[in-house]
Amino acid sequence: MARTLICIPTFNEKENIARIIEVVLAQSPEIEILVIDDNSPDGTGDIVEPITGGNPRVHLMRRPGKLGLGTAYIAGFKWGLEHGYDYLFEMDADFSHPPEKLPEMLRLLRDYDLVIGSRYCDGISIVRWPMKRLLLSYGASIYARLGTGCPVRDLTAGFKGYSRRALEAIDLNALKQQGYGFQIEIVFAIWRKGLRLTETPIVFTERQAGVSKMSKKIIWSAFWLVIKLRFRRWFATDRRPPRSGRK
Repeated sequence: MARTLICIPTFNEKENIARIIEVVLAQSPEIEILVIDDNSPDGTGDIVEPITGGNPRVHLMRRPGKLGLGTAYIAGFKWGLEHGYDYLFEMDADFSHPPEKLPEMLRLLRDYDLVIGSRYCDGISIVRWPMKRLLLSYGASIYARLGTGCPVRDLTAGFKGYSRRALEAIDLNALKQQGYGFQIEIVFAIWRKGLRLTETPIVFTERQAGVSKMSKKIIWSAFWLVIKLRFRRWFATDRRPPRSGRK
């Protein structure tokens, strides 16, 4: 079986973390979890630590403070590559990303290097979002797709599976964005390397416990990133992008 690591960054997720670990592990015996906790004041890391002692499929990385979503994923991916995993995923701890989609995404990774759990590739599949946030997210995805030229309908998606080859092909240290920006930046980097990617529809459900980490700073950073990537596409000498696949 392919070794698979689900990277779950946390900051104040005590209401969700034990349950998400249980449900994710139940999806497949080949799955392991790495929780990257940014010294959560609510004790999220302290909840995870005894779980790691009783289950070798659960791992914990403690960081000294709130260092950002992008750096958490990069740290998790590097840890996974160093420890020999074949597939690496990113997903949230709050059940907004459906764990039951993991087996399907793993199957798709046999043929693709990046599989995106997409809210927008089959209409709009979001539950319990206010209209303002929905319009912001959907508009950001359209803006990012048109601005970068990357043929993905949900460029800001945070539920993704990567092949080892995809993450080894790009320079993880060059990814500097957080939040929306990180999601756009990493997909763009993999696409420009000529690797195969696809989207599969998910139903995104707004968190029921905990607090969203989105901020205006993250949104504006992503806005300017798209312009930067547009210029990079015009003037870069990297490989020509391939056709994207869609399910």
